[in-house]
Amino acid sequence: MKKKDIKILLVDDEADILEIVGYNLSQEGYQIFTAENGKKAIEKAKKHQPHLIIMDVMMPEMDGMEACEIIRKTPELSQTIITFLTARNEDYSLVAGFDAGADDYISKPIKPKVLVSKVKALLRRLKDEESSSENLSVGGIEINREEYKINKDGEEIILPRKEFELFYLLASKPGKVFKREEILDKVWGNEVVVGGRTIDVHIRKLREKIGEDLFKTIKGVGYKFEF
Repeated sequence: MKKKDIKILLVDDEADILEIVGYNLSQEGYQIFTAENGKKAIEKAKKHQPHLIIMDVMMPEMDGMEACEIIRKTPELSQTIITFLTARNEDYSLVAGFDAGADDYISKPIKPKVLVSKVKALLRRLKDEESSSENLSVGGIEINREEYKINKDGEEIILPRKEFELFYLLASKPGKVFKREEILDKVWGNEVVVGGRTIDVHIRKLREKIGEDLFKTIKGVGYKFEF
């Protein structure tokens, strides 16, 4: 996919942030759209179907967390990458962001060159997904990679993007122990820094939605899927 075909939606209530970030990314050749709050972000996202959304958390009318949750429930936006751009970097805020369905977290202030580098790293996932679209059937669970859907015992289960990718990785090789470093590399990307609790939060949610006994913790090493 060429840069000129990649659409990025910037969401922030600070006009100077939209201007600076938008300018630097448009200079790279990306299509840039902007919104000033969560409500407008949802409208713009549905209209333009961006490949990437960079969104502030604290905004008037509707904050980024709520907007992210709504966007994640919109079928046509299921494959959109969402990253929060915010000055808040406490652990609870990070966990809340991932719970809402975010893929990544970028802390303010950030240098333009660093931001561009992060965006390129995030967009590389689009290529990874294009080359990894094989559907799986394991333990009576059907995993549709292209539509991001799971069917278990006749019931369709919808997972946020990162939960789906983590489950797909583990289920691709039942019984294999995936080290935490490998999970972070393959699901979040080795250039993305996330908190140590991120994997644990996502595993907990998978256990709640798919099955407590299907995901095994290998203490001090990582996780595996078995049935």
